[in-house]
Order: sequence, then C-alpha cells, then structure tokens
Amino acid sequence: MGCKMPFSPDKFIQNSVAEIKKTIGGEKAIIGLSGGVDSFTAAILASKALGKGQLFAILVDNGLLRKGEVEEVKRAARETKVPLKVIEASDRFFSALWEVIDPEDKRKKIGELFIRIFEEEAKKDQVSFLIQGTIAPDWIESGGGGRDKIKSHHNVGGLPEKMGLKLCEPLREIYKHEVRAVARELGLPPGSHFQAQHSQ
Repeated sequence: MGCKMPFSPDKFIQNSVAEIKKTIGGEKAIIGLSGGVDSFTAAILASKALGKGQLFAILVDNGLLRKGEVEEVKRAARETKVPLKVIEASDRFFSALWEVIDPEDKRKKIGELFIRIFEEEAKKDQVSFLIQGTIAPDWIESGGGGRDKIKSHHNVGGLPEKMGLKLCEPLREIYKHEVRAVARELGLPPGSHFQAQHSQ
C-alpha cells in the first residue's frame, strides 16, 4: 500500500491556476463570495488565472450574514485585490424563505435563489461560468452517486436542475485544512475570521 504524498499548497495553486485558465479560456466568470475561506480562496485563484475584465466577484447580501460581515468581506477583497460587487437581496431571500420550516427545503431555496441572482448578473456582462468554492465534504455530504445524504449543501444539493451557467470548482477535491493551507499561501489576511470560522 503506497504512502500518500503530503499536500503541497504551492503545487496545488500552480495546478489550479493552470486548470482554471484551461477551463474558462477567454470567457468570463462570476464567483459568489460568501465571506468564508472556501469562496475567498477560489476567488484569489481565479483572479490569478484570469485576465482583466474576465472575473466578476459578487457578494449577495441575503440578510442572513453575521453583523459587520459585509464590511469585513469588502476589506478582505481590497487587501487581496479581488474586484467585488455587493448586491442587496435580503428582501428576496426573506420572501423566498417565508414560512419554510424544513432545513433541507431552506437550503434548496437558498441555493436556487443564489443561482438566479448570479444568472441575472451574468446576462449583464455576457458571463458563461460560475466559479464556486465547493470543497470535498460539500459534495460528499450532499449524497448521490451511491453515497448516503448527510445534508444538502446549497452549493451542491441546492443547485437547480437547469441553470444558465457552466460550473468551475477549483477546490472540489480538497478538504478544509488543505483550503486553509492554500489560503495562507495566497496571503488571505492572517488571523482573519475567514480562516478560523467560516465553512464556505
């Protein structure tokens, strides 16, 4: 039985940047920033891979974020040179979630509404791709492919069957501790709550 090579953040970054370039080519992409380490790491990788005017980073303020989080995300975006647009959509989310009790239904409604907002923004700039900070536990826990479902993640199980954007998920095969190692290598603000607390 062979030994698994230790994870190399530097090598992962090189490979991811090359893969994003190959996947997206000369087209445009949107990335949804949730404020967490996963999406921020994916955004920085994408910004390294894509040329000026190709990447549109969007934070959807759904009214469910932590106090002060929008400003914190803006600050981190400035520090990491990720261009960011904030969309206020709290009324849309509250309306969609009104009287929805089941957590699984909530995750699906949240996931679909995020996608619809990204599609609306994509049409404005002729964007073809959606980059997500999906990591291995997200799709493993969401089930499918013979796996039992633990819970759906809105960026996996919450995706609508029909969507007008192609997916690019550069972190899909790695785990949280590996994402944090990549984030440190990329210079995500040290000691920030992104690396310590968030899951997306």
